[in-house]
Amino acid sequence: MMEALEGTYCGPAPLPADIWLRWNLDPALLLALGLLVLAAGRNRAGALAVAVLMVAFVSPLCALSAALFSARVVHHVLLVAVATPLFALAWPGRRPRSPAVPLLVATAVLWAWHWPPAYNLALSNVAAYWTMQATLLGSAFAFWRTVLHCGQAPGVGLLGVLGGYMQMALLGALLTFAPEALYAIHAVAPLDWGFTPLGDQQLGGLIMWVPAGLPFVAWGALVARRGWQTMAQGLA
Repeated sequence: MMEALEGTYCGPAPLPADIWLRWNLDPALLLALGLLVLAAGRNRAGALAVAVLMVAFVSPLCALSAALFSARVVHHVLLVAVATPLFALAWPGRRPRSPAVPLLVATAVLWAWHWPPAYNLALSNVAAYWTMQATLLGSAFAFWRTVLHCGQAPGVGLLGVLGGYMQMALLGALLTFAPEALYAIHAVAPLDWGFTPLGDQQLGGLIMWVPAGLPFVAWGALVARRGWQTMAQGLA
């Protein structure tokens, strides 16, 4: 039983020549995504969220993230800054809540899984891998539910979006300027892709620091637009 849990869920790190052959067609994963389509697919945001999960888990990005830390960062950004806010739009909360506690929890979860021993475990053990995915998705979903459904307080939602981005950017900056590669599981595979392990880590940090901010800008604009519409309706 324990031996079945050993190894990277997405398979061994691929070589560049093989990457487009590495689609993940795990029956259990496809069944879970199919159930999500049934649950959320009638809503456009829900359908888009499932499509994002398919990119993250079914496409060759899954295999690439076993080789490159920078690809794993893209995977995580898709989960916590694209798929989960879309699910939050599809399944809104019943009443507005403060984003403070969900932000702290989501931050703790994201940072904890980037602690090198936890990260290396998650990429070498299937149970730990899915624990990582479930906690990242769950904590981010709870956070975005409060941010995108802040009722009469759009300023609170905007502060939540800003806080969500800043904690990710800070983590990205720390990884970018780290003096050495931190993740033993990415000590060899990046060389096949023309990166040193440190260069791969720096690229991942930069992605987390700068491009990952684009989804936060989009969600912040949505919160601001909703607040403006609410204000306009109140003045009408």
